[in-house]
Amino acid sequence: MFNMQPELLSKLIPTVFLLVLGVIEAFGGLYLDDDRTKDDFTIELVSLVTLPTLIQPAILLTCFMVFPLVVPDLADYFLDYSYWWHILAFLVFDDLTQYWWHRISHHYPLMWKLHRPHHVVEEMGVLVTYRNATLYYALLPGIWFSALLIYLGMGYVYLFYLPVKLVVILLAHSETKWDRFLFKYPVLHPIAWVIERTISTPSTHFAHHGLTAEDGVSHPNGNFGNLLFIWDIIFGTAKITRKYPTKFGAWNQMKEPWYVQLLFPIIKSKDPRSELHSLNTSLDYDPAKDYSEYTR
Repeated sequence: MFNMQPELLSKLIPTVFLLVLGVIEAFGGLYLDDDRTKDDFTIELVSLVTLPTLIQPAILLTCFMVFPLVVPDLADYFLDYSYWWHILAFLVFDDLTQYWWHRISHHYPLMWKLHRPHHVVEEMGVLVTYRNATLYYALLPGIWFSALLIYLGMGYVYLFYLPVKLVVILLAHSETKWDRFLFKYPVLHPIAWVIERTISTPSTHFAHHGLTAEDGVSHPNGNFGNLLFIWDIIFGTAKITRKYPTKFGAWNQMKEPWYVQLLFPIIKSKDPRSELHSLNTSLDYDPAKDYSEYTR
């Protein structure tokens, strides 16, 4: 029973946060916005369900079948090491690799097509958190590395690390904007200074989802951190304004059917104006190009 309790809490904590934040946003009228389509809801709900119930378990099962055959002597190899080393390992092999995966997704057209569903929605909210093509998550290095670390004996720490990371990410996408409280009172500003440089907050992550950097707040090609924002500080991709963009989305606001967005490139768009029409199109996103004329 004792062994089951951390596993149960690991699943319940992010689920409760997701539900509570979703209810708060719903009462605030977020999901009644005319810009949010049935395809948007479908993408969000399908992604929300498939990631923890299909994609992640499939990766874990695959790894746990292969590792004993390939590296049988490494099972639980680091089990007796300090938990602090386990935490560091997940921060590096899961969160840091996800930072780079996310950053690369904004610089290479094919990767952008898999990440694009996360950005074409014109508003923020807790349901935006999981919007990505299925292949984006299936190839996510952090999940594969996490499976390896669990096999190496770090599974117990993962039960606590994962819900903490998910809660931070959910809060960073939520319209509740919890960090406004820290910005409101000058006495809390030193605390805000530390927090906003350590973990992702609504202010810094909303900036990442902003439509265009022309507003002086948005930073579409930066603020890539998931759990830790410090990666952006270290690698020079951070922008901190303590403000929130008023417009969100991607330069090409065309929204394909939900199954095209989630299953590309297995299913491609029939519309030649779409980035998802083929693997390479004349409309492919180029981070070096000025798209301000498309976002006015």
